[in-house]
Amino acid sequence: MAFRIPFIFSILLSVATAGGARADFTDGKLPDGTYHCEVYLLGMFLSLGDITIKGNIYSGPVTFGTVQQGYNYQMDANGEITWLGPLGGYTAGGNSISLTQATLDGQTRPSFDIIMKQPDGAFTASTCTKR
Repeated sequence: MAFRIPFIFSILLSVATAGGARADFTDGKLPDGTYHCEVYLLGMFLSLGDITIKGNIYSGPVTFGTVQQGYNYQMDANGEITWLGPLGGYTAGGNSISLTQATLDGQTRPSFDIIMKQPDGAFTASTCTKR
């Protein structure tokens, strides 16, 4: 019996923790705002522009000037984002999006990581953080 109580408690704790992590993704949307995207390459952080989120619409990334059009995106309960339109250089020149994962843990600014597959098969990761 003594073994069961800690075991049951640990299961309840892990279920409560998992439920709390998903609570941030309840609406299937990122918090509205501008997300600055960077990649760490050759010992430096390089800016890849800004992506603006409003509701379930995104625009960008924009390095200079303004964006012409917005597109829809979807986010599942685990924070995986599907972009339903082009995403600048991430989807140009033979590049494609392999995965986009949101991080909304409450202790840091909301962000998402974009894993891009290049035409040669190499992968590049960048992080977009809300300003």
